[in-house]
Amino acid sequence: MTEATTAASPSTSTVHRSRLLEGMAHAVAVRGYADTTIADIVREASVSRRTFYENFADKAECLIALYEVASGNAITVLRNAIDPHSDWQAQVEQAMGAYFGVLERNPVLLRTLFVEMLGLGAPGLAARRRANQQLADLMLDVVNNRPGERLRKAPLQPMMAMAVVGGINEMVLQSIEQGRANDLQELVEPAAMLLRAAISAEF
Repeated sequence: MTEATTAASPSTSTVHRSRLLEGMAHAVAVRGYADTTIADIVREASVSRRTFYENFADKAECLIALYEVASGNAITVLRNAIDPHSDWQAQVEQAMGAYFGVLERNPVLLRTLFVEMLGLGAPGLAARRRANQQLADLMLDVVNNRPGERLRKAPLQPMMAMAVVGGINEMVLQSIEQGRANDLQELVEPAAMLLRAAISAEF
């Protein structure tokens, strides 16, 4: 194997994995997760079955990877939308608007990631909990470590942050079930009110 081939391999592998995740997203958007097969995924991704199994053990593992990438993207958008020098009330509005904005861009995929992930059992639940923890950690960082402000006498506690994340997730699930996945921006105000209530302790 030449040096050039060795250098190219990681890039090729990354491209194949990305295409498979896109293939999974397209396939479930058309057929739903239950009716999506490995053949559907590789056809959408324009790769071989061998390439699929070089990256994932089965379609459940592929869906979890898609969920983790989508969740990571949402976290990145959320973090980048926050102006650390604005007051915390404004930060809440910025954060919620950005978060719901990225979620509602693909309503079909949103349903897959929020609803069908729950059908994967323990692995899906573990992935969901990891994503929730990332959101809670970001919330704790933004609320408790604002630049230029003294530390809170009663900082937001991890369990309370997780309770807020859980409440927001339930709002999203309800919107999906009621056919309002395209209108998640209407959740900004109630979600912001929930977070404000959690961080309203006096300094």
